[in-house]
Amino acid sequence: MHQHIRPIPLFLSLILFSVIVIFFPFSLFRSGSKVRSIIWEAPRVSEWRPCGWWKDNKGTLEALPAKNNGYIRIDCYGGLNQMRRDLCDGIGIARLLNATMVLPKFDVAAYWNESSDFGDIFDVDYFIERTKGYVRVVKELPDDLKLGEPFKVDCSKRKGQFDYAEEVLPSLLQHRYISFTPAMSQRRDRYPLHVKAALCQGCYNALRLTKTLETKAQELLDAIPKPFLSLHLRFEPDMVAYSRCTYPSLSPSSLKSIEIARNSDFIISNKKPLTGPAALQWRSRGKCPLTPTETAFILQSLGIQSNTFIYLAAGDELMEIEGFTSIYKHVYTKSSLLNHVDFDSMHGNTKAALDYYVSINSDAYVATYFGNMDKMVGAMRAAKGLYKTLLLNRRAFANYSTKGLEGEDLARVLWEVHREDFVTGKGSALPDCFCEFRM
Repeated sequence: MHQHIRPIPLFLSLILFSVIVIFFPFSLFRSGSKVRSIIWEAPRVSEWRPCGWWKDNKGTLEALPAKNNGYIRIDCYGGLNQMRRDLCDGIGIARLLNATMVLPKFDVAAYWNESSDFGDIFDVDYFIERTKGYVRVVKELPDDLKLGEPFKVDCSKRKGQFDYAEEVLPSLLQHRYISFTPAMSQRRDRYPLHVKAALCQGCYNALRLTKTLETKAQELLDAIPKPFLSLHLRFEPDMVAYSRCTYPSLSPSSLKSIEIARNSDFIISNKKPLTGPAALQWRSRGKCPLTPTETAFILQSLGIQSNTFIYLAAGDELMEIEGFTSIYKHVYTKSSLLNHVDFDSMHGNTKAALDYYVSINSDAYVATYFGNMDKMVGAMRAAKGLYKTLLLNRRAFANYSTKGLEGEDLARVLWEVHREDFVTGKGSALPDCFCEFRM
């Protein structure tokens, strides 16, 4: 008969989790441990491909009307991939409202403390040419509108199912030239097909880096030993502070950096760290970023050998990186591969563009946090037919670790969880523009 197992008290669960985090890297791949096949060898049962209704459009979609309703400018804020997300939404909205787009405004001063604009990152002429027939894009306004600023429509604070035709079109018809940042609450799945097609074409077929930036990105790509895995690792002080998660086992310097970030103006006041049952529940939902040490453990559990060439697609403020490089020795970064004169002159936006370019062209891509970059990279890799793409499962790691699994037992269950994600193509593309194809 099975004995009754008492549940582990909350405080013991938290202590156990911290102990596992500290010691598990040294308990998995000792002599005699099972060597499992690499995750990429698992046969896929489905994959995401660009939908034919926009990718192979032969004029079957609704044509652009002869006369437009006015002009719109999409104002994009944040990091590069957040701005790209807003731009993609804006392309669809322009088509929805039958508006002509002027070149978007990239406002990155508050985020990167720089002034690069759309044309500093993306090839303007290529963008205009590739969106023909889907949406009109111009470099300049008509003479009667050139001297004035656009009428700003505030969409950012709208809640619920925000309707652009009802809320924005009247301002467009009245002022003829408006600007806005797309609202997050808009349901793309309710767009007409020709609007979705404009968004998909503009987002996945019309955005190319400038020639100068693409040349620099190709130099970086060529410098990385092949084959290689691109790893988007997120464990910066501000991100950890914003996550509301605590990591007692971190070094004093990391804990200090997190505390400084937590008390900065960048972090919203209600993002204080969670404690007690709320903290454990939050972690069990997969809300806590993976540490570099945890990331190394999961990669090992997936059969990714320690001699793998890895490009680290990450910012300059990663904490606890030694927990990763102590396992994986062949790690490359922008700063280690590029000429330092060139690297030091680059802004955050252009550095992010390099990471993006390398990641969509890497032999494999792994993300530790499903943010804007990971969504874009996953979709672009699917568009290029590159399917060695995987999002690490933070929820599974947290739940099985808290239950007491460690070493080979934890590695085995993580392999099974990630194998299921990989063979089904989970997280490898955005569903708006991609259709699932059964193998």
